Amino acid sequence: MHKINLRRIDYGGIFLYLFLTVFGLIMLLPLVYMAVTALKPTSELFLFPPRFFVVNPTLVNFRDLLLITGTSAVPFSRFIFNSVVVTSGIVVGGVLISAMAAYPLAKHNMPFKSAIFSMIVAALMFSPLVLQIPQYLLISRSGLMNSYFAMILPYLAAPMGMFLMTQFLRQLPDALLEAARIDGASEWKVFWVVVMPMLKPAISTFALFSFISAWNDPYPSMVYTTVQEMKTLPLAIQTISGGAGVVARVGTLAAASFLMILPTILVFILTQRMVLQTMAHSGLKE
Repeated sequence: MHKINLRRIDYGGIFLYLFLTVFGLIMLLPLVYMAVTALKPTSELFLFPPRFFVVNPTLVNFRDLLLITGTSAVPFSRFIFNSVVVTSGIVVGGVLISAMAAYPLAKHNMPFKSAIFSMIVAALMFSPLVLQIPQYLLISRSGLMNSYFAMILPYLAAPMGMFLMTQFLRQLPDALLEAARIDGASEWKVFWVVVMPMLKPAISTFALFSFISAWNDPYPSMVYTTVQEMKTLPLAIQTISGGAGVVARVGTLAAASFLMILPTILVFILTQRMVLQTMAHSGLKE
């Protein structure tokens, strides 16, 4: 008589999936509540006991947001444009500088390479706050105040990007680079044609983190600009949330926050596959 081997139930795996599912739903609750609040009419915003979901959705909060910002000298679209310019400059510039620094550190024998990489790692352990006063003095004395360059330049040197791309390039074989050199490619061409395509997962990961940080940071606009026309979206929302009558503008503030977080969600959806690929490569050895 043959014994029937019943497949063992992995209770640990089931518990893990249940825990992650519940944890994920808890993490999503604030985002869902923000979106629901943005769609609530005033009559539902101050109900007691409060109601989580909206019964009569409306876009009046988005209209009020445009009206509030429309009464100022600077339209709301200007804040969005400033944020797009500053964020794009920080992300694109940071990616290029980090990739150019990572390539020789990972694939070339250069003097003081270990010391330079150690300095990059050490920079990760310091808070950016320690550089705020020197950066402000440099920007101010250079005559760059009230410009996009003032809000972009201090953030182009990104130790995290250099570290991430250096570690990623070290996992890749040198055979492809040697083959390109044998075919007569210059180092500049090797970098653009061979290295940059291979760096796509690491670039996507760093670009995602850099985008989230730059898009949500009101500090550059707050410190390096003094005119309303150069303010960015995070500072504009901070102004709305801190002004008079803020309690009465809960729906408007939720609408502004919802519009601000949408680009972050879209960028994450577009780059999540590359981010996971980078995490997978980080555990491989050459």
